[in-house]
Amino acid sequence: MESVMKTGFTRAAWAFSAAALALSGIASPAFAQRDPGYDSARQAGLVGEKMDGYLGVVGGGDAALRKMVDDINIKRRAVYAEKAQAAKATLQEYAFTAGCLAIARTAPGEKYQAPDGSWQTRGSGPPLRDPRCP
Repeated sequence: MESVMKTGFTRAAWAFSAAALALSGIASPAFAQRDPGYDSARQAGLVGEKMDGYLGVVGGGDAALRKMVDDINIKRRAVYAEKAQAAKATLQEYAFTAGCLAIARTAPGEKYQAPDGSWQTRGSGPPLRDPRCP
């Protein structure tokens, strides 16, 4: 049992390190090539970071907003898949860790998904994050 826990920790640590690199912009061209409407949608609270590592539409959103979010998420998934393989982690482990980091990096006023699945607006304090987050 101890070796299983140790392996899980090692995989999570690798996923965390790789996610940190990807989210810092060093290893992720997908994040650098955002849709021009992304920043304005984020500032308006129309989109937010989800716990699973992907961008989400807050509320219904129109077709153009959903398409932009889908396009960004396709790029994120491609990067996550590549980085997860390199880190010997699963796609889900890597994406979750990336989500933890993205939520931690939200700025006051931006939207993010809380552990209960609700959309929250970041205040001046730290965001609510899943206890499994590194």
